[in-house]
Amino acid sequence: MSKKEAIKKEEKVVEETVVAPDDTKVEIATNLNISEDVIGIIAGLAASEVDGIAGMTLGFVDGINQILGSNKKYSKGVKIDLDGKKVTIDLFVNVKYGVKIPDVAWAAQTAVKNSVETMTGLEVVAVNINVQGITFEKEENNDQEE
Repeated sequence: MSKKEAIKKEEKVVEETVVAPDDTKVEIATNLNISEDVIGIIAGLAASEVDGIAGMTLGFVDGINQILGSNKKYSKGVKIDLDGKKVTIDLFVNVKYGVKIPDVAWAAQTAVKNSVETMTGLEVVAVNINVQGITFEKEENNDQEE
């Protein structure tokens, strides 16, 4: 076999190599519905982990629902307004005495927004913080010696 024939043979091999189209990306149309309760639980857990927040409180409607038997302890103090892929979250919180409320509110807004957007893929339009009360630290009473 001469060099010309070898080069032609190599060219044929290169010409015969067919690159397959990229079929690895397949789009599937799905309909994903996320319950408002799930969003409320995510928001409530994210807010409760922020330093300075003593706990979540029940709003008026949530208080009546709990009295009537609805048990939503993880989403307690959270109101969700879902409009398509946009969500507005209202949080009703108690803060610890001595903290700067604007700093705590900013941290809670950021934590809730990041958690909800990351876990659900929804766009958080607003996170409204409603401070319902202040919680004082319990002091240990050492007067038991008397």
